Amino acid sequence: MLIRCPLCGPRDLREFSPRGAAVTLERPDAEALPEEWHAYLHLRDNPAGQSRELWWHGAGCGAWLIVERNTVTHEVISVLLVNGEPEQ
Repeated sequence: MLIRCPLCGPRDLREFSPRGAAVTLERPDAEALPEEWHAYLHLRDNPAGQSRELWWHGAGCGAWLIVERNTVTHEVISVLLVNGEPEQ
């Protein structure tokens, strides 16, 4: 599987580390209710199909990426830098 890093171009999957669902970037406010923190920390979907994941390009440029892919077919649909820049 190839992932197109926005900074380095197409790279082999082995250069990246998956770090979980991209919803972790949607952290509740510090003053949020305990129920909101519980949902953020403990409740995760595990869908078969299209999902948004957080990946780290550790063996490359060190960028944090949001990879949208199909978990069944492993097709990479899009790749963005966490700061929102699109792929090359």
